[in-house]
Amino acid sequence: MTAAGPSAQLLQLQLQLLLAAGCIHGYKPVVIIHGILDGPKQFTVLTSFITKVHPGTQVSVISLYNDLKSLKSLWVQVQNFRKAFQELMLKSPEGVHLLCFSQGGVICRALLSMIPDHNVDTFISLSAPLAGQYGDTDYLNPVFPKQLKKEVYLFCYNKLGQRWSICNYWNDPHHRSNYLRSNTFLPLLNAEKTHNLTTEWRKNFLQIKKLVLIGGPDDGVITPWQSSHFGFYDGGEAVVEMRNQEFYRNDTFGLKTLDARGGVSVCVQPGVKHTQWHQNFTVFQSCVEKWLT
Repeated sequence: MTAAGPSAQLLQLQLQLLLAAGCIHGYKPVVIIHGILDGPKQFTVLTSFITKVHPGTQVSVISLYNDLKSLKSLWVQVQNFRKAFQELMLKSPEGVHLLCFSQGGVICRALLSMIPDHNVDTFISLSAPLAGQYGDTDYLNPVFPKQLKKEVYLFCYNKLGQRWSICNYWNDPHHRSNYLRSNTFLPLLNAEKTHNLTTEWRKNFLQIKKLVLIGGPDDGVITPWQSSHFGFYDGGEAVVEMRNQEFYRNDTFGLKTLDARGGVSVCVQPGVKHTQWHQNFTVFQSCVEKWLT
């Protein structure tokens, strides 16, 4: 009887270690794509959040187009982010989670549309201008230091302007025809402007299991802030929420289908400034943690 005690304890310990190993192995890798005017160094806090609550999780922050280089055309950026992302996917046949901040969320939308064999389980969009940007913010100063929002379209909606990342998702509600005609990026992703890959891109996007949309009214950069939830201005600058957007009603890129099957989660967090989303533990606990399993 005396020998059985330690043996039983050893067996219990071994079982606990095996269960712990199984749980760690069950956490899918997380790939992070940064936003405009920042880079991997801004995501050390978020990485620590993830590895603290899910020990052993592999977190990769892709180091491309950091800082001012993030102002380059999004089509140029997408080509190289795609190569780096596909390399990470090949190393993770069990699937990955894709967490993308700010402008990175728009880049990730393109990746999910263009890669036919991606294995993304959950796409977490952290305060990203998914339906576009239309507003004066400090983030515009490096590109438009003297411009007002009503004049930015004059710079953006031409071949020269489309070489700048901000212009690729600048969505002026007062110049809708110019946006559709001259913006070579966001209208294609939304299938607001159809093309010969529209059906294929929709199919690819719908391979994700979950879309998590995170944003809030005190962001101060994404304008309108509801763009982080696929809402946007109408011609009178009244916000039209996601389910009343034309691209949702017509299901042009699969958002309505994804929503109908329970694949869309919306998280609103007040009191969070734009640069704090990835450093706020409350945001992580409330909006992110449960999806990273």
